Amino acid sequence: MKKKSSLLLIFLVFASTFIFAQEKEAFIENVMKEAFENSQLEQLAHELLDEIGPRLVGSPQMKKANDWAVVKFSEWGIPASNQQYGEWRGWERGVSHIDLLEPRVKSLEGMQLAWSPATPKNGTVAEVILLPKIIQDSISFSTWMATQVKGKFILVSMPQMTGRPDYNWEEFATPESLKKMKEARTEQSTTWNNNLRNSGYTSRTIDAALEKAGAAGIIQSYWSKGFGANKIFGARTKKIPTVDLSLEDYGMVYRLAENGKKPKISITTVSKELGIVPTFNTIARIEGSEKPEEYIILSAHFDSWDGGSGATDNGTGSITMMEVARVLKKYYPNPKRTILIGLWGSEEQGLNGSRSFVSDNPSIVENIQVVFNQDNGTGRVSTINGQGFLHSYNYIGKWLQDVPQEISKHIETTFPGTPSGGGSDHSSFVAMGVPAFSMSSLSWSYWNYTWHTNRDTYDKIVFDDVKNNVALIAIMTYLASEDAEKTARDKILLPINKRSGEQMEWPKPRDGNRKGGLD
Repeated sequence: MKKKSSLLLIFLVFASTFIFAQEKEAFIENVMKEAFENSQLEQLAHELLDEIGPRLVGSPQMKKANDWAVVKFSEWGIPASNQQYGEWRGWERGVSHIDLLEPRVKSLEGMQLAWSPATPKNGTVAEVILLPKIIQDSISFSTWMATQVKGKFILVSMPQMTGRPDYNWEEFATPESLKKMKEARTEQSTTWNNNLRNSGYTSRTIDAALEKAGAAGIIQSYWSKGFGANKIFGARTKKIPTVDLSLEDYGMVYRLAENGKKPKISITTVSKELGIVPTFNTIARIEGSEKPEEYIILSAHFDSWDGGSGATDNGTGSITMMEVARVLKKYYPNPKRTILIGLWGSEEQGLNGSRSFVSDNPSIVENIQVVFNQDNGTGRVSTINGQGFLHSYNYIGKWLQDVPQEISKHIETTFPGTPSGGGSDHSSFVAMGVPAFSMSSLSWSYWNYTWHTNRDTYDKIVFDDVKNNVALIAIMTYLASEDAEKTARDKILLPINKRSGEQMEWPKPRDGNRKGGLD
């Protein structure tokens, strides 16, 4: 009798394993077909990036995107809501128009920075001047500000001696010419930085000082080291406009001023201050059927800077997680564990949305199976770091074995890896000891051409790679949900810091900024 019971148990285990293997094979086949043959990524990208546009925290466009996502999830039968975590300075971008009037007429390529004050309705016309070539000390600089700055536009960025990226020089220049350029550029940067230091200010504090001295506006150029690409961040002025000019136009205006031509520029910037506005995370939920109190989180930040339309940072990550949710709802509507999709707010200002979620939801955080986060661009996932979790290979490695080879062959893994202290939203969870992993993508020249630039737009998306990521994350989510084991949270002993000689520590949890941009 005992022998028969043992045989029956073995049979039932075998049958269960066989059935799951069949279900898994069918699910993966369906996901691959849906992801590559029936994708909605292009339409999602168009609606989010072309129609709504960039999603600066505190802007009406950010709230419009939150509401749009809730509607989309609802259309797919997935309940979602916008959950407030704080407040932010409300601001809406209008037009920027910058024209050279003297010594010749030319419309210039540039734009106001986020949160820049507007000009008067008819704009501001003023002469453009440079910072002093030689600043002796803070006293002489204060004297210069008191006598030269009032009513002028000030160029505050170092002009670039070449507008060609290094890869262009490396392809075409002679070794001698390349070496000469790099040495000259290094010397120029050292001289510029030392001169600015003599003023008693830094690149972060000088704008406010010039504003206080009566400047009509601040003109900068934050080149991204790629053809036509500039970084667009936030203004540090309170009453006068701050604009960024393209490398090409900034260099031209700089040379005109340097050569005594007294260039005159007209700047018109339109923007609206909207007071204090609420900030939200958009959270969607596919309820678990067997272990609803355990969670898998699909994570991406929804906000962006607003130089472009926030396509690869992080429109691609956001539409990836939305599309994964759509595919899962279609082919895996009753997961064993609850699947949450977190589209976080204000990542760009310090992971504020995800940090706030972690602080506000301790019971969820305690029961997370895994977090998959996607942020850095449009490329297919190429690396996964174990984030310092001692046994991360046991589950991440196991799940990857079931991912089709045409996807998994592109992925390199590092186990157990080291924990991220910042950079993207998985770090908010890692700091709490939660197994959270960045699905890190191939570059596609991300850092120079699209990361926080005026060129981060729909046309930079490589949809084949994003579809690849949808399939990967959908399959990994299914496997994580079905896994009979709870993921382990044991941490590695971190190494000695070579600089300090002290033991490295696990990142500490931090709450999000609940009142941003209000100082």
